[in-house]
Amino acid sequence: MKKHTILATLVAIIILSACILAPAQALARQKVVVIDAGHQLRGNSAKEPIGPGSSIKKAKVSSGTRGIYTRVPEYKLNLKVALKLQKELRNRGYKVIMIRTTNNVNISNAQRSKIANNAHADLLFRIHANGAPSSKTYGYLTMVPASNQWTRPIVAKSLKAGKLIHAATLRATGARNAGLVKSGTMTGFNWSKVPCVIAEMGFMSNKAEDKKLQTTAYQAKLVKGFANGIDSYFGK
Repeated sequence: MKKHTILATLVAIIILSACILAPAQALARQKVVVIDAGHQLRGNSAKEPIGPGSSIKKAKVSSGTRGIYTRVPEYKLNLKVALKLQKELRNRGYKVIMIRTTNNVNISNAQRSKIANNAHADLLFRIHANGAPSSKTYGYLTMVPASNQWTRPIVAKSLKAGKLIHAATLRATGARNAGLVKSGTMTGFNWSKVPCVIAEMGFMSNKAEDKKLQTTAYQAKLVKGFANGIDSYFGK
């Protein structure tokens, strides 16, 4: 076989190999984000352990809060923003798995974490809104797991993700900084084997924030902040 024929054959093999490997490499780089729109149409007061093997039990899922002015229930707001974030993250190249895409479900907090665990998620992102006894309380708050017997393996990554998402969301929304809080008593954290963050979008017990949370413009800012923070966490 002539030299130039051998060379051409080798080039063809290299190109073919690259075409075969490229999709697999792209797939390997795709991060999996599980989005949990907090709460559901009806709460479930049946009890479940707050962590694997725990004797302490809490309600499987609470009914959430409600807008003091708009009267919109939290579960509806959470899902509306979650669906918008799903679209945004898919556009940015993530594989997105939704815990729920409708309000009429019955999924406990432990089950929500197990869905993310079974998906080997790179991040479980939980979307909530807040309520407080005082109508003067307002602002954006982020929650991450505190270190305990269940969460220890995910604490560092959860805190990193939480800080980045918190900062990016404050920048995108201009919201008041209500802080970054660690919790060791939340079932959804304690059952999670993957990094986990809760975004408390604002206080529905505050009239101005309740009204703002229902607007398309502010929801777009929240989604942008969440997505930018997730990008930063994954080094994009």
